[in-house]
Amino acid sequence: MTDVLARPRPEPTVRQALRSPRLLTREVLAGLVVAIALIPEAIAFSIIAGVDPRLGLFSSFVMAVAIAFLGGRPAMISAATGAIALVIAPVAREHGVDYLLATVILGGIVQVALGVLGVAKLMRYIPRSVMVGFVNALAILIFVAQVPQLIGVPWMVYPLTAAGLAIMYLLPRVTRAIPAPLVAIVLLTGAAVVFGISVPTVGDQGALPESLPVLLLPNVPFTFETLGIIFPFALAMAVVGLLESLMTAALVDEITDTPSSKTRESLGQGAANVLSGFFGGMGGCAMIGQTMINVKASGARTRISTFLAGVFLLVLVLVFGDVVAIIPMAVLVAVMIVVSIATFDWHSIRPSSLRRMPLSETTVMVATVAVTVWTHNLAIGVGVGVIVAAVLFARRVAGVTRVHREVDADIARYRVEGELFFASSNDLTTKFAYSRDPARVVIDLSGSHIWDASTVAALDAVETRYARLGTTVEIIGMNAQTARLHGRLSGRLGGH
Repeated sequence: MTDVLARPRPEPTVRQALRSPRLLTREVLAGLVVAIALIPEAIAFSIIAGVDPRLGLFSSFVMAVAIAFLGGRPAMISAATGAIALVIAPVAREHGVDYLLATVILGGIVQVALGVLGVAKLMRYIPRSVMVGFVNALAILIFVAQVPQLIGVPWMVYPLTAAGLAIMYLLPRVTRAIPAPLVAIVLLTGAAVVFGISVPTVGDQGALPESLPVLLLPNVPFTFETLGIIFPFALAMAVVGLLESLMTAALVDEITDTPSSKTRESLGQGAANVLSGFFGGMGGCAMIGQTMINVKASGARTRISTFLAGVFLLVLVLVFGDVVAIIPMAVLVAVMIVVSIATFDWHSIRPSSLRRMPLSETTVMVATVAVTVWTHNLAIGVGVGVIVAAVLFARRVAGVTRVHREVDADIARYRVEGELFFASSNDLTTKFAYSRDPARVVIDLSGSHIWDASTVAALDAVETRYARLGTTVEIIGMNAQTARLHGRLSGRLGGH
């Protein structure tokens, strides 16, 4: 029974959802809600990248549809994102749209290569405290992104936003059959039209496309000069996109209590970006906000919702563009505020949690949040968080290394306990009483392990210093891996 309870909860398959009216309705409505929320985001990110809004909308359509088939995390939404827009904006600004499309295609190819090389496995090296910081920073960024929509606007924006928040918090207590965000969008859009309420709308964010995306080849010279221009941006885009996508996938895994293939997700993100570039899109990655709308607010669990989000997005902007254009931005702001509140890990900042949590863990979380919010760059924030975690871990581990000394009449025995690596071995040479020891010294490493060349160099320095005093040193108790490393490097590192 214990083994059964420990297994991840199975998620419904596409086939099961298609056979169940209840599940299928949930997936369809979830996809519709996400599609509506994607439109102003895609337009806004296009503006950030300095390109026509159509590039963001086409990218969101192509990536959502492609990742539904190719991705490793069901129900996760991939589309045009602010993180990618910031990375590739200089290309569009300095070299034009064709170079941007070439950058997106190359970035996708790099992501596929990284997926083949197993970069997804590096996720295991990201500590939980960094993950918590990542989630909290995203929640803050989602909320901050809504603030401009609430400043210098008509006063009716505020009651509409408040009404949207009320619907989304109260409706789930009555029924979850229809996603609360969809109800809020429909009711408040209708109210704005019926009562003639003049507030900023989706149509005010930019022009919607009037035709389907077409397959094209970027008009750039295929030369090493072109490669030199676009490759740095393509590499940055690939790394930022994979990092955000894989961490979002890990978050959805935790929320749904189901596993996913991170390697397949890496390959899928790359392929989706390649397709996006060839269809005139600006590229993207997983979207934490829309994914939370899909998974948490709407309860979607299969690839159907992701696929339909892309399809509905295209149908809405091409067929129902006039209707979509009148949706008040205040309603979508309310949706994203609810998403940001639901995304934030409130447990992590409770006084009781902070008292129990080691100071180092809290420091890592705060550092990740602060850097991510300050730079608006998830890759930098997570990178700094990992570095801080590594430094604090190394310092903590280095502090538990112990050296015990016992002296007989003609022999001194030293027992070394703990992990020996660059941080702990730097002080190793100071733990021995060189001039006071007898003519024979035994160093017992049975309670420790050598991890790097720094430790081998430190032991060589200890032996050299004893040799100058005419003392014989014997090292015993090395495990097989330690013995191999020591035997390969000892006496060959120089500087003794």
